[in-house]
Amino acid sequence: MDVYKEWLGIPEGPRPPDHYELLRCVRFEDDPEKIRTHYKKLNAHVRKYATGQYSVQSQELLNEMAKAMLCLTDPERKRDYDESLGREFAPQRDEFGRMPLLDVLVRQKHISREQKKEVESYASRTGLSERDAVVQMKLVGPEPAAQALAIQLGFSYVDLEDMLPEDHILDMVPRALVKKHSILPLFIDDDRLLIACVDQPGHELEEELRLRYDVPIRPVITTPRAVNQAIAKFYAPGVRDEAAAAQTAGTARPAAAKSSGRSKEPRKNWNQLSAEEQHKRKQIGYIIICWTLIIPMLPQILYHVGVTTVPLLGFFPCLALAAVAGGLAGWWVTQNYWK
Repeated sequence: MDVYKEWLGIPEGPRPPDHYELLRCVRFEDDPEKIRTHYKKLNAHVRKYATGQYSVQSQELLNEMAKAMLCLTDPERKRDYDESLGREFAPQRDEFGRMPLLDVLVRQKHISREQKKEVESYASRTGLSERDAVVQMKLVGPEPAAQALAIQLGFSYVDLEDMLPEDHILDMVPRALVKKHSILPLFIDDDRLLIACVDQPGHELEEELRLRYDVPIRPVITTPRAVNQAIAKFYAPGVRDEAAAAQTAGTARPAAAKSSGRSKEPRKNWNQLSAEEQHKRKQIGYIIICWTLIIPMLPQILYHVGVTTVPLLGFFPCLALAAVAGGLAGWWVTQNYWK
């Protein structure tokens, strides 16, 4: 006897029917209360056959309906079950409107939802990022993991083997900095510095690079191995020193000719200085301005403290000299020394 048809009124078709058809619910019903209500009504009906010749079939059907109800009222299990029936969900987003990395990999069918849970658990236990965890578990290769991270962050993905960084761009950051943050500056594109990185750069790094290059940055994602290999290649011992020497040779020779054979190292521009160097230069600039104000006033200062009995210059001439000297010093510091 077909108990599904005789007791539940389910038309002929696949046996056993799916959970929704078994509980006589609309396909992909999301209201757990409606699902429980249908289950209770059908449960009461099937229990009528719990005694007598159909007791075994009744008990089996009651267990089957209970399992279906429990599955469809558990959000995680229901999502997995619905997806197995072909339902497509809108991608989940974090608080910034971005799709989490593991959901990107699930959507791209690199991992299953069961594997996603395993990765989350493994990342939580080991303290690894989800990108590193999924690679370490050998579920996904480094390139697909990096591409998924790029999608999550809303950045582009690049293969550094296809990129050729510009020497003068590389010269403006030391090896220690790129090594510390696992980044590689590439070139200026559309008034932005393109940097290859393995993760989203922090605010402090963004600010330091902006000060060095005087343009905002545009991150692109690549694999950790690709960045490390590129740093080893482009920042090998002596490579950046030679590039910097070649870059400044053209300007050093004319300067040497004008100074009768004496060479002078060109002073760095403001945007080529680190934050610490900029702070130091600011302090020196303030000192220069203060001394150009103090020196013209020295005759008056010496007179007032009793070192001399007669001032070398009157108060107003000293004040005028201080104003002129201070103005010139201030102009030079702000327009030249701090540029």
